[in-house]
Amino acid sequence: MTKEEKIRSFDGTELYLKRDIPDAPKAVAVIVHGLCEHQGRYDHLTERFCADGIAVYRFDHRGHGRSEGKRVYYSGFNEIVDDVHVVTELAKREQPGLPLFVVGHSMGGYAATLFATKYPGEAAGIILSGALTRYNTPCAGPLPVDAPADSYVPNALGSGVCSDPAVVEAYGRDPYVEKEISIGLLNSIWGGIQWLKANAACFTDPVIMLHGACDGLVSEKDSRELFGDIASSDKTLKIYAHLFHEIFNEPCKDEILDEVLAWIKKRI
Repeated sequence: MTKEEKIRSFDGTELYLKRDIPDAPKAVAVIVHGLCEHQGRYDHLTERFCADGIAVYRFDHRGHGRSEGKRVYYSGFNEIVDDVHVVTELAKREQPGLPLFVVGHSMGGYAATLFATKYPGEAAGIILSGALTRYNTPCAGPLPVDAPADSYVPNALGSGVCSDPAVVEAYGRDPYVEKEISIGLLNSIWGGIQWLKANAACFTDPVIMLHGACDGLVSEKDSRELFGDIASSDKTLKIYAHLFHEIFNEPCKDEILDEVLAWIKKRI
């Protein structure tokens, strides 16, 4: 069963939310998408999760897709993490007693890492894909940027998202993929990364970090450094040779999802 609606976040901003609930779910996952994209690019992941009895909640970040908010803009890193928290709390209220997992890709992985650091113990597990947590590859140039927060730069991420040309082409044609990025958002990410470094000991949740070795947008060193810094006793790191940024869209995506689902099942 799929349901779409707008929900109000902590400050009243309306976020576009989609639920996919299988019969008798045994767990619930919140999917957190990346920069400039939207939840609709995670249909295949959602189908795989639901087929395995995992309910899926996914939403468009503020300023992205069909959500409200100034386009591709944050005034500070707490906005993105507290939006995630609103959705996780909704999922837990509607699916009481089920273990909660947060799945974050790229900027969504950054948001999921912030979530686990700011709200430890809320999730049964965190799944990170190409998570931007240290900025070892300066894909947007040096940060912070000395420019007005409400000024914008082009979204130049497209060619590096995946090794599959069809995925890159679809990304470029997608009307819900944003074409510009605000300086405010970029600088908020820089602030969030500094906060993550300073508070890594607060991250204690079970976590699996997945990264493509050929990721040209977010360095696999980000995941290596995060893995070493956090305090989780249950942590797994997998670096996949030859894969690009969007490992959930690479040709071997189903093999990777098999690994993710096996990891989740051991923690239900």
